[in-house]
Amino acid sequence: MAYHCVLDHYYSGPAMDPRDLLKSAFAAYTQDLQRREADRPGLHLPALSGDRDADWAAVAKVLGDGGGAALRAAITAMVASLDDNHARAVRPPTGTPPDGGPVGTGIAGLSAAQGPGFDPAARPPLFITRVLDGSPADRAGVRPGDIVLKAGGMPPFAGTTPNPAVIGAFQAKSVRLTLKRPTTGRVRTVTIEEGPLTPRRPEVTSKKLPGGAVHVKLPGFFDGAADQVLAKLRGKPEAVVLDLRGNGGGSPWEVTRLLGAFAHGKVTSYFCPLKGECAANRTDDSVPLLGARLVVLTDRGCASACDDFTAAVKGLRLGPIVGTRTAGAVSGPGKGYLLDDGSVLVLPEIRHLGPDREIVDTIGVPADHHAPLTALDLATGRDPGLAKARALLG
Repeated sequence: MAYHCVLDHYYSGPAMDPRDLLKSAFAAYTQDLQRREADRPGLHLPALSGDRDADWAAVAKVLGDGGGAALRAAITAMVASLDDNHARAVRPPTGTPPDGGPVGTGIAGLSAAQGPGFDPAARPPLFITRVLDGSPADRAGVRPGDIVLKAGGMPPFAGTTPNPAVIGAFQAKSVRLTLKRPTTGRVRTVTIEEGPLTPRRPEVTSKKLPGGAVHVKLPGFFDGAADQVLAKLRGKPEAVVLDLRGNGGGSPWEVTRLLGAFAHGKVTSYFCPLKGECAANRTDDSVPLLGARLVVLTDRGCASACDDFTAAVKGLRLGPIVGTRTAGAVSGPGKGYLLDDGSVLVLPEIRHLGPDREIVDTIGVPADHHAPLTALDLATGRDPGLAKARALLG
């Protein structure tokens, strides 16, 4: 049962007022019934005492059979009420495409997006940052740097205030976009229908820069990511530019392994329970030290384990950070719990703190040198962050 799962396993579940969970869940339940014109007379939230079992029994008695959709809406709202970037309800897939592969529009990055919503710090314009090769968006001529004037008929901003519904338009099976090419000023409108995407395993890429530094692009802290980076640095270069822009996170153990190439014997972060002592995470000292100078490139897409890595670089003074403040989406690693309907609740049981026991979640790690990528930069192939990193390395 989702209600008891949250109270038993979420980081602060044992200290929560269960009435807050039930209120959020019941509101979403009734709203779903109203949308489907299935509301029932007499359906109201009973008086709640704060006793978790008695309150659930009282609510369960009045819920009746609202259908699976209403219950799913209740569970989703209950988890959303935690306001935790690593807590989510994952529904089981309702079907697969005919060939069994992934489908989508191929727009894989937006400048103002953070996870499934708008970045709270977003400013106009909204522009495309990544398009998958061979995807419907790619075939429609959509390119990184294209400025989104409208999505689904909606402008992304009213002045400087974001329109949250715009991000949802990109998640639909079909999206109508009005785009402006920053290099020419050309405005055009295209409709992109989702289609098959070519699945590709994430991989580390690298290139040697003039002067001998190696620029390594790490898209995520997936299993084996640290060893892929280390393989690219096998020649022990004098300097490394580690590009974490757009890195959505992954395994905290990949973080400590990669940090072991730049420092030994250091605490990189802490995992803290609601009560009791925090556990220190430490550099993987089995990794040989590179002895290389390090510059890290970050942006608002650097989240979760990427926040963790960047906070350690900052706290341990391993090198300058160039770009923008990271996402600040690092509440704590989530653990999955299977429910009876096949859906999964992902809930963090512990909280992340940086190497100085600082809170990084919701705040992020500030860059030492501000160098954001603009729409025109993407459209023309310029990279002010990489240019600044090279200048710092001399």
